[in-house]
Amino acid sequence: MRAALAPGVRLLRALPRDSRYRGLTLVLTFLSYTSYHLSRKPISIVKSQLHPNCSALGLNPHNDSNSSTWCCWAPFDGDNYKELFGALDNAFLVAYAIGMFISGIFGERLPLRYYLSGGMVLSGLFTALFGLGYFWDIHVLWYFIVVQVCNGLVQTTGWPAVVACVGNWFGKGKRGLIMGIWNSHTSVGNILGSLIAGAWVSSAWGLSFVVPGIIITTVGIICFFFLVEYPEDVDCSPPLHHMAHDEDPGGVTISEKDPEAVTSNEGPLSLSGQSSADHSHSPKEPAEEPEAISFLGALRIPGVVEFSLCLLFAKLVSYTFLYWLPLYIVNVAHFGAKEAGDLSTLFDVGGILGGIFAGLISDYTGGRATTCCVMLVVAAPMLFLYNHIGQNGIGTSIAMLIICGALVNGPYALITTAVSADLGTHESLKGNAKALSTVTAIIDGTGSVGAALGPLLAGLISPTGWNNVFYMLIAADVLACLLLARVVVKEARGWCGYMARKRG
Repeated sequence: MRAALAPGVRLLRALPRDSRYRGLTLVLTFLSYTSYHLSRKPISIVKSQLHPNCSALGLNPHNDSNSSTWCCWAPFDGDNYKELFGALDNAFLVAYAIGMFISGIFGERLPLRYYLSGGMVLSGLFTALFGLGYFWDIHVLWYFIVVQVCNGLVQTTGWPAVVACVGNWFGKGKRGLIMGIWNSHTSVGNILGSLIAGAWVSSAWGLSFVVPGIIITTVGIICFFFLVEYPEDVDCSPPLHHMAHDEDPGGVTISEKDPEAVTSNEGPLSLSGQSSADHSHSPKEPAEEPEAISFLGALRIPGVVEFSLCLLFAKLVSYTFLYWLPLYIVNVAHFGAKEAGDLSTLFDVGGILGGIFAGLISDYTGGRATTCCVMLVVAAPMLFLYNHIGQNGIGTSIAMLIICGALVNGPYALITTAVSADLGTHESLKGNAKALSTVTAIIDGTGSVGAALGPLLAGLISPTGWNNVFYMLIAADVLACLLLARVVVKEARGWCGYMARKRG
């Protein structure tokens, strides 16, 4: 007697064809970027093990003359260890920032599936090589610097590719909410990276890098076999990127009503009363393949410059926390390396909530810039409070970390996902979808300059006191907010005009 069809299979068969492939794209790109961040996080956990407090571990079993640093890992056993940690961070982040501007251009001209999976395999290789320095007993700084530079370059393949894939499959619709939820991969990756690295940090810190390297390589191979770049490749309907709307000059549209149901499989004709002939109802034409947008052309899209500069300062704050929060907790709250790493994951839990909240609010209001600006304004005093009362008790620390994570990472998540996709499919491009990777790379590349500056400045400022580090972060939040002022004003004018027409 043959068994009934499995419930899961019946569910998949009941779903429309477009929904199945959209779901597959979301899952694969989510796992991809989760593994990217998972492989970046270990360095922040391992720092406290490379230069621990040796006196807390007891007597020096080797009877070396330099008894105060006998348990440290050379070359990080000197008094300048914070500056060397800053150099490690910058080696990765500067290479990442430089490579990102180039990566988007390649991403528009190469098959995204090959580009993404190849970059993930190489990222796994260089992540593992850093950890192998432990097993090979390497104590020269240049080895770790070179590995970080190479890893920073190859990791630029990730973000433009995954945003382009998701942007190809999802139109404007509920893009903010969907991408806000989807963007939790950043925080999920940071959390998993912290937990995985923390499992081996005190016993064999090399495994804190080798295991994440194996994970990202495995996910890259899975993407190579299953990722679908364009709906047209599997005879699915392309998404509707534009509809009747009032456009704000910042490049993000304010729609009276978005007729697109993102999970529908019927295509644009059934979603809107307008004709969808302009939106590739037939497969993409071969003639469009070489017409990728230029770097300067992408900069001319309204809103790209403002959001790019805003992200520079927003990402400066986020990455300073990413690389220095565990060490801050160790120094200020006096936790061990593993406990500090585990506690730091709460910042990323807040980041998940902040990204979803920012996407939901910006979808409802149509004001991407205004949503970012409000969260950045509130983030500044919250950072001040965390530094002054965040270590008064475990309950206070948990609450403040979640709140700060939501407010810091919410705008960062919104700009790098929904805003980038909106601008990369801006109506001024006249249906040319070949701008997604380039626009995403410009925005995230500019933000990555801030990501490189933040940990560097933290390394230079922290010897003068952690208070000064937090003052620097608060100033960066304020600057990020100010850079969006022009777009916020234009969004407000758009709302006023819309309300005036409604009353008329």
